[in-house]
Parts: sequence; C-alpha cells; structure tokens
Amino acid sequence: MAVTIDYYFAPQSPWTYLGHARFAALAAAHGAVVRVKPVDFGAIFPVSGGLPLPKRAPQRQAYRLVELARWSEHLGLPLHLQPTFFPVAADPSAKLIHAVDAADGTAAAMDLSHRVFRACWVQQRDIASDTTLAELLAEAGLPAARLGESKGEATAARYAACTQEAIAANVFGAPSYVIDGEIFWGQDRLDFVERRLKR
Repeated sequence: MAVTIDYYFAPQSPWTYLGHARFAALAAAHGAVVRVKPVDFGAIFPVSGGLPLPKRAPQRQAYRLVELARWSEHLGLPLHLQPTFFPVAADPSAKLIHAVDAADGTAAAMDLSHRVFRACWVQQRDIASDTTLAELLAEAGLPAARLGESKGEATAARYAACTQEAIAANVFGAPSYVIDGEIFWGQDRLDFVERRLKR
C-alpha cells in the first residue's frame, strides 16, 4: 500500500521552495501519494506560538537571511534573499493551487506550486497579483478558468478545511510533511522523510 504524505505549506515560504523539487522527487521515487495542502499560517501561528516574520526579533530575522543564503548555495538553487514582492499575501496563490488540485490533480498542483515559488523567490513577481497568477497558469498550460474558480466558495472552504486539518495535526511551520500523524517540519528534515518512507 502506498504511503500518503500530507504536504502543508505556505506559497510564499522560501523554505518550501528550497525543498519542493527534492520532496517531489523523493515522493515519486518511493511511490508515495502526496496530498497538496497550502494553508493559512495567519490562522495557524496564533494557536501554535508562531509569529509572522515582521514581528520576530531582529536577531531571528537576521539569522533567517544567513540560513537562506547558506541553503541556496548548498542546494545550488537561485534565491533572492529580499525579493521585490515580499512580504506578500498568500491567499490568492494558495487558493489557486487548491483550485488546480481539485480540477487537474496532484501533478498539476505540484507543478504550479513550483512555479509560484520560483515566481516569488527567483523571478521576483507578485504572486498575489491576478496578472501574475494568470501568467503562471498559462505557462503551466492550465485553463485560465482556474483563476476564477480560485475565488469561489468551494475553494475558500477547501482552504479553510485544510488549515483546520493542519491545526488539528499540530502543524506549526512550513513546509511540514505529515505521514501517519508524524510531522517532519522543514526542508532540512527530508532525510528523515526518506528514512520513514524506506521502512
């Protein structure tokens, strides 16, 4: 039986971007089923003790930039430490990923997620903009109608439900990979995800 991995993330998370391609390859290599679940960390942080980036202590904010630079170099992945459009609202792109997942499936949602991450952290595009999101859909070969669907009640309900699922699963940071109730937080824990998949 295939292992199922609940993939909780925020579309504007640089750490999710840094781990996304490795996670996708790892899941595929082990035949795991990925459930793509972008969530609202604005709702998760207040119940998990987290703080949005601008409210964190200066030393934490500074160290975050050091670590991002280290990981970007280590992985050979391009990343603007302070992209033009950041901080950026996550809801529009999160809902679009949900809409694509619902209509076009996991592979399409994973591909679009990758495009959203790169748009923010590599290409310095505004992932909260309808114009950018429409462009990303076109670049992915997906129907333009998905943008309108992302603004509907069904997508909003799905987004809210996944956020509540994350809270119930004790998720507190992005990315989080959950396998049979076991949380692996952070792209730097993918080695442990692989060990879990090899059991």
